[in-house]
Amino acid sequence: MSISQYIKDIGRGKDGARSLNRAQATDLFGQVLDGAVTDLEVGGFCLAMRIKGETPEEMAGFLDATHARLQRVPDNGLTTVVLPSYNGARKLPVLTPLLALLLAREGAAVLVHGTATEDKRVTSEAVFAALGHPAQTAVNALSAGDCAFVPSEVLHPGLKRLLDVRRVVGLRNPAHSLVKLMNPCAGRALIVGSYTHPEYAVSMSETFALVGAHALLLRGTEGEPVADARRTPQMDAFRDGQRVLLQPAQEGSLAALPDLPKDISANATAAYIRDVLDGRLPVPTPIAQQVAHILQELHGQPTTETSRTAEVSTP
Repeated sequence: MSISQYIKDIGRGKDGARSLNRAQATDLFGQVLDGAVTDLEVGGFCLAMRIKGETPEEMAGFLDATHARLQRVPDNGLTTVVLPSYNGARKLPVLTPLLALLLAREGAAVLVHGTATEDKRVTSEAVFAALGHPAQTAVNALSAGDCAFVPSEVLHPGLKRLLDVRRVVGLRNPAHSLVKLMNPCAGRALIVGSYTHPEYAVSMSETFALVGAHALLLRGTEGEPVADARRTPQMDAFRDGQRVLLQPAQEGSLAALPDLPKDISANATAAYIRDVLDGRLPVPTPIAQQVAHILQELHGQPTTETSRTAEVSTP
């Protein structure tokens, strides 16, 4: 089999490229995940999509192919919170593990998945290890109050291979968006999606709406799915694809900054997280608000003051 015909369509440049329909995108991405195409074809696909950009229908097809192949977390009868952690820390401590453990402490089943995409960043996996929570080597069921980190290669080795293409060509590809949208659970999940640039807020919103997702979307800390501890971002829920504004973005000047560690290493971040969990330091207000919104979504109790449907637009 070959994806050359698809590459001809998507690789005609920014103005001449033609988008794929959902079925074509599913077929293409399935072949890539299965390792049924050459490295040259994979590189051509990645570069062509980087220039063209993914449409929501193409991303839905990529998700269809991925969901059909993932080693999925068994259905636990609950709504599992899914935190995709792929960006890591560059300037600020990566507090995705803090968010995950706060939610687990409140009785949520929490799955964090990810892989290092850049060697110089501190990952959630490293912080979890410093906290005494090593990465899982297999996909296991999660109960209420459980928190697990599962590497991408455990979910699907082909997905990890595609993510690693970035190390060779230096550019992101559709897999880097897909992992922030996918549901790795056999049962119901709440996907906490995050973005770094406003254009991704639009594309992720359109994809969540198209696939009827149950999700929360925010501009996270350096692309991580945790609210910036310094300033509360806008947060939107997607309930079966319908977008609802949960939290408007914080406006104005900041009265005070949280006492975050200046050392963003895994050990220093883990020490800070222990201090917060043990009550020696307060939970940063934006993260506390995010926890509250996620728990409300899990229990089907929308926030009353912001329960109106929001227009799909660039936040």
